[in-house]
Amino acid sequence: MQRHAVRPRGASRPVPSRCLGATLLLAGLAFAGSARAQEAPITSLQDAACRAEAKARVFSIPDPLNLGLREIGKQLYFGCMKRSTRPARHAKTRRQRRQRRR
Repeated sequence: MQRHAVRPRGASRPVPSRCLGATLLLAGLAFAGSARAQEAPITSLQDAACRAEAKARVFSIPDPLNLGLREIGKQLYFGCMKRSTRPARHAKTRRQRRQRRR
């Protein structure tokens, strides 16, 4: 015959593993959401492309000065933004060539 433990009135029941898993999942999503909230909103296609490039390359760049991932990511992002904002000289010369042909 099985004996059941007598619980005092108002004692909580044991949490099944499914509820524990769901709780951990929700806590993880809340943590990830709070980390994403620190980023500024994306303002342009160039901004989105540079963010994606920085996220893709941040773990492959060596860190001899021990700057940290955030600082390396900033350097990659701003380097990409600087590269992509250079004036396009080729488009101007192409237009001039087209106008000369006419």
